[in-house]
Amino acid sequence: ILTGALAADRGELVFGGAPVPERQRPFAYMPQRDVLLPWRSILDNAGIGLEVAGVPRAEARRRVGELLVPFGLAGTERLYPRQLSGGMRQRVSFLRTVVQHRPVLLLDEPFGALDARVRKELRQGLREIHDATGLTTIFVTHDQDEAMELADLVVVMSMGRIEQIGRPQDIRARPATPFVREFITA
Repeated sequence: ILTGALAADRGELVFGGAPVPERQRPFAYMPQRDVLLPWRSILDNAGIGLEVAGVPRAEARRRVGELLVPFGLAGTERLYPRQLSGGMRQRVSFLRTVVQHRPVLLLDEPFGALDARVRKELRQGLREIHDATGLTTIFVTHDQDEAMELADLVVVMSMGRIEQIGRPQDIRARPATPFVREFITA
């Protein structure tokens, strides 16, 4: 619903106090797996969202180039996806999402397919970017450690229903339902 891929059965999406039409979502979306185009360089893959939004390729490349160092991608701009590790490809996907400068980042289990060391690195990078930019980030994960480490506010859901909303420390200290209690002790 947030991305506009599904229509809501009822209700409306409100952002900044105003309803948001389905075709005008304010989100930059990063799917679970990198969706990099094999025939485009890393620089051009990271800038594709800008190009789709009408930014000229030269300007998209300039904007992406400014963020290569903070994302740990300096020196990779002329490489192609097949030349990078899974962690590096995820960094490119993450950069492609952030460089769009949308008011909200929607990250759908972006670190799920990565090894523990790379996940930890990318979590730390995400937290640093969040703290530096103040971007609202919706981070979907099944990894409770990841959620508790990254989140200012956690929404625990089961079967499409919200079980509890709260700060990580409050959810740990006072689980609201048996599902939440079981989930956080698993």
